[in-house]
Amino acid sequence: MEVHNLKRFLDAQNQVYLKALAEIRNGSKETHWMWFIFPQLKGLGQSETARFYAISDLQEATEYLAHPVLGRHLIEISEALLHLKDTSANAIFGYPDDVKLRSSMTLFANVAPAHPVFESVLERYFNGIQDEKTLQLLIRNKLSHDVI
Repeated sequence: MEVHNLKRFLDAQNQVYLKALAEIRNGSKETHWMWFIFPQLKGLGQSETARFYAISDLQEATEYLAHPVLGRHLIEISEALLHLKDTSANAIFGYPDDVKLRSSMTLFANVAPAHPVFESVLERYFNGIQDEKTLQLLIRNKLSHDVI
């Protein structure tokens, strides 16, 4: 059952997902879609757009991944990253979007049950090291939910 409003992601992706996928397959992100294709946990991004598309907690990330369109898109575009040869996250995304990719992959690697593609992207582009800030926020969110 969906508790969070995922419509904001669907509305944004309806306009640009195929273009974003083509850019990744070509090895270079050219346009602006990072926030709603590879979302991050709330508390990381500071811009208004980053805050609008921020995933509030692990429950919303679970709903996002379980969504028939959003989950499929995230897995598909993440798998496309694994098909690229001899490149880096920075070469594909530039800074700071390479950092956002790591944050997003860390978030979705911690959803149960996690799809293996997220760990594979972390392994390939970040030596398997998850984003520390995302992990800290996940722990903080879990602790605050456990107290309630």
